[in-house]
Amino acid sequence: MTTKRGLRRLLVAGVVAAAAMACARQAAAQPSEKTSVRAAYVPAVTWLNAWVANDTGIFARHGLEVSFLAVQNISLLPPTLGKQLDLAPATVVDLIKAAGAGLDVVAVAGGHSDIEGVIVNSVMARKDSGIKSVKDLKGKVIATPTLGAILHVGLLYWLKREGIDPLSIQAVEVPFPNMPDQLAAGRIDAAEAVQPFVDRMIAAGHVSLGDQLLHVANPARSTVWIADRQWAAASKPTIAKWTASLREAKDFIDKTPSEARNVLAKYTKLPPAVVASIPIPFYEASLEPKELDAWIKVLVELGQLPTALDAANLVATVP
Repeated sequence: MTTKRGLRRLLVAGVVAAAAMACARQAAAQPSEKTSVRAAYVPAVTWLNAWVANDTGIFARHGLEVSFLAVQNISLLPPTLGKQLDLAPATVVDLIKAAGAGLDVVAVAGGHSDIEGVIVNSVMARKDSGIKSVKDLKGKVIATPTLGAILHVGLLYWLKREGIDPLSIQAVEVPFPNMPDQLAAGRIDAAEAVQPFVDRMIAAGHVSLGDQLLHVANPARSTVWIADRQWAAASKPTIAKWTASLREAKDFIDKTPSEARNVLAKYTKLPPAVVASIPIPFYEASLEPKELDAWIKVLVELGQLPTALDAANLVATVP
């Protein structure tokens, strides 16, 4: 038989339990504190999955608060890591050359890879130049965005594989948007172009010689996300959340391409017709050291890297 004192104790216990449950529900309803991440991007489709992760709330759901800085030249970003930026976009060549120059930077996630069937970039020959293959580039004037960048490294390696002296071409630096006009004016014979300019050149009758990066590897790892090594070692949970967000964003792009292209239009400011036609790259957040090793060997062979680096030492990804 329950006494009054027993009833009182049960009542008090029930009140305490109910209050505890209410507090738990309230705590669950409150957003947890998010980790701030400072990152950068260039306005190109290459980085669409990160924009999608930001604009659709994927980063936020994974506990990240990402602030983006728009830049025009990603090759200048490695020295800013650990200072102005936590994460930076980079080509694999930028990463390797930065490490070779003494910067303690590592790749923490993959960006995209060049694959057959998806034209992200191409060596474009002027329609009246007589150039039919890469061998015909000997002695020609070639436009490149940057002499030391991945597109030019890929072309030099392709030339060497075909028995053509890489020094036999005359490379001139030309911004991507100016390449179509330079071709049309006959000031250059070929261009290391990217989308959406590749499609514009093809529509004008110029000739695609193919993707030079696929002559390094197939698929060819092109871009990565990089960080200062110390920051990466201390931020493994953040890297894991970043990687998971990129994978979720890729799924979003695959399932809802029209919405993803709306995000692309926002960040690139390109006309709707251009946005609708741009091929979506093959995004892959996972990264294996062997993907970097292929490029290390190329850079050593071309004399652009004094000594070979350990590819495994340049990767600090979190599964």
